[in-house]
Amino acid sequence: MRNIKLTIRYDGTSYSGWQFQKNSSRTIQAVIERAIKKITGEKSHLTGSGRTDAGVHAMAQVANFRTRSSIPLKNIHMALNSLLPEDIVIYRVEEAKAGFDAQRDAKSKIYRYTIMNADFMDPFLRLYAAKIFYTMDIGRMRQAAKWLIGRHDFRAFQATDGAEKNSVRTVRKIDIKKEGDLIYINIEADGFLYNMARNIVGTLVEVGRGKFSVESVKDILRARDRRRCGPTMPAKGLCLIKVKY
Repeated sequence: MRNIKLTIRYDGTSYSGWQFQKNSSRTIQAVIERAIKKITGEKSHLTGSGRTDAGVHAMAQVANFRTRSSIPLKNIHMALNSLLPEDIVIYRVEEAKAGFDAQRDAKSKIYRYTIMNADFMDPFLRLYAAKIFYTMDIGRMRQAAKWLIGRHDFRAFQATDGAEKNSVRTVRKIDIKKEGDLIYINIEADGFLYNMARNIVGTLVEVGRGKFSVESVKDILRARDRRRCGPTMPAKGLCLIKVKY
């Protein structure tokens, strides 16, 4: 039995997220699994490094599936891309060790949130960035982000309709930079709760525009109350950049 590792890039605009859903055939996982079945003749389960929500993008999602097929990797790679829609591309295909699991073996993930900080949205970025017209203080945002580094209970930053019993995660790094009208917020963590990245960004935006104090982030963490943090930012601005193993 072979274990095939895929690195996948996709535009999540038209999809209901990564994970297969009974009420929607339009998920990244479902579309790729159908293509795999056409190539190998087998029904394979595609295990992703983690779920991305509806509208969220990926530069390097990692997934694996098992197959008895002896088709060469190059042929699998070419066949998959010929069958997949243009907004999903298999960037790399590799043979993985028998025990490799894209989800369980992931050490950390890096998500990037992109903000267009201007009065008008660039039409070429409208599907990949959120627009904020307020003047943003990047220095305040960086100061506030420091309170989130380390191992904490991030219950306040998870969606109330997707609560997990264990809400403790380790945030390893948050980088915030501004290039022209664009603000990039990179967050690396050992795992993300439902909407955690988008809620962290929403809170940092409130700090940047002066609505929240820098120290309020510390208080929000301690309170573990979703109602106290910033708004959930739009999904379109979020992209999975890298999975570390």
